[in-house]
Amino acid sequence: MNQSVLAPPVRMALVLENRVIRESLARLVRKNKDLVVTASCSKADGTREQLLAADSDVLVLDFLEESWFPSNWIAIQPPPLPKCLLIAMTASPQDFLSAIRGGISGYLSRNASALEVLDAVRAVHNGASICPKELVACLFREIRTPRQTSQPPLPDRSNLTIRQRHLISLVARGLTNKEIASELHLSEYTVRNHLSRIMKQVDAVSRSAAVDAILGDRASELAPESYS
Repeated sequence: MNQSVLAPPVRMALVLENRVIRESLARLVRKNKDLVVTASCSKADGTREQLLAADSDVLVLDFLEESWFPSNWIAIQPPPLPKCLLIAMTASPQDFLSAIRGGISGYLSRNASALEVLDAVRAVHNGASICPKELVACLFREIRTPRQTSQPPLPDRSNLTIRQRHLISLVARGLTNKEIASELHLSEYTVRNHLSRIMKQVDAVSRSAAVDAILGDRASELAPESYS
């Protein structure tokens, strides 16, 4: 007997800003017995908590927002967590790499057809990683060339999140709040809040004091001349 017939359908949640794409995919899914839509809404109509509670296998997004990436889900809900497939509105290598670091499993271009999206959902559910062929080269370059913005290992005593570690390494390199916001795809307000929490965690009275407390002697390896 064909085992694929007995396999439960892949449960997918559609969190898509583009209503036409969302409704088109939902209609197409109804014609495929191996797929089922557990939730369908725009970002404004549903929270991450609600979507994760929908018990989906794959979450499909069409917007670049870090708070919706899998690296930030663990604080909301313990594993197992759904895979994430991103239908990107941009072919920017920077956005692509940011999404990869954020834990997404698949990245499709905005020109992907509805059938390609469904095939990608199946592939991601089965453990594959998906990305447009035109972005494969930048993935190889990223692996071959260490990024200057990569955060150094931090002492365990700092008890910081991955996002906070990355942010403090950018502070050590002398970046302004605006530049850090651009690098991490955050608002300046969010960056200031992160820095404030970091300073409280390490009992520092300034940005430079926080860098010294966290990185110690390694801060000088990142700073051009000064990070105050």
